[in-house]
Amino acid sequence: MITEQINEKGFLDVAIDPTLDLFEEIKKLKKEKKAIVLAHYYQEPDIQDVADYIGDSLGLAQKAAQTDAEIIVFAGVHFMAETAKILNPHKKVLLPDLRAGCSLSDSCPPPLFKAFKDKHPDHLVISYINCSAGIKALSDIICTSSNAQLIVESLPADQKIIFAPDKNLGGYINKQTGRNMVLWNGACMVHEIFSLEKITKLKSRYPQAKFIAHPECEEAVLAIADFIGSTTQLLKYSETNAADTFIVATEAGILHQMQKNAPHKTFIAAPPNNACACNDCPHMKLNTLEKLYLCMKYELPEILMDEELRIAAKIPIDRMLSLSKQLGLVG
Repeated sequence: MITEQINEKGFLDVAIDPTLDLFEEIKKLKKEKKAIVLAHYYQEPDIQDVADYIGDSLGLAQKAAQTDAEIIVFAGVHFMAETAKILNPHKKVLLPDLRAGCSLSDSCPPPLFKAFKDKHPDHLVISYINCSAGIKALSDIICTSSNAQLIVESLPADQKIIFAPDKNLGGYINKQTGRNMVLWNGACMVHEIFSLEKITKLKSRYPQAKFIAHPECEEAVLAIADFIGSTTQLLKYSETNAADTFIVATEAGILHQMQKNAPHKTFIAAPPNNACACNDCPHMKLNTLEKLYLCMKYELPEILMDEELRIAAKIPIDRMLSLSKQLGLVG
């Protein structure tokens, strides 16, 4: 019955005793099952607070590669849990909700990308980690928003490059490095929906505020940013910069950690082009504390992968981790 519910809904739809202290129960399960909970900054606050490690894509990949836990519970989206499985074939990797996908990853189907790649046979492929195992297997090097620029700059200036799947991040790296990488036309729905007009008005209301943005945002939004960086870089900047107010253009989940690290400062979610007050990733927010508890209790849903695909996808990830270590990058 449980398996059928997973197949239909992507998560365990099992009744939970409402009197349970889920924080305490999850703590017990981690100890009993020798499990680690890895969470992305975009997860809901309760999940961030119960996680063993919170990070961006680079930090999470590094942690997944290093952990000695027997079970990895990934509170994030599908490609992140896939990455953990790629790096840990003999460990059980769990994802609270299998429907937690990624619009950016979905924008780059492997068969179409292979045809695109075949048109540029002399190009090396650098793929942003926000992609499927199928795309990773077609890549030469994986990158994250934390290390993309340094990885590109570590390659010979005349090296021809295809960058996938995020056109905004690729365009930003082209501008920063003076390269002319060929870009796949993909994008993140969360970072593309920010309203330049509303942000400009917000900046006028808070003239002393620093406007900080993730490089997945569109070029026009990045053009007015005081600082551009990965989620970890945005977090560090907001903590160390002297300003006391920040307008933040990335998924709103990061504001929880920003507020915890700098409780005396004010953080405002940059407004999108809709009626919502902030930008939430609908995929990230599919995971809940209840689903995390059930996932750990029943050790389902589990991420499974074809071994040939896993081996092919691991090669470019290993190259990224090795380059990141050489460049002294930590997520």
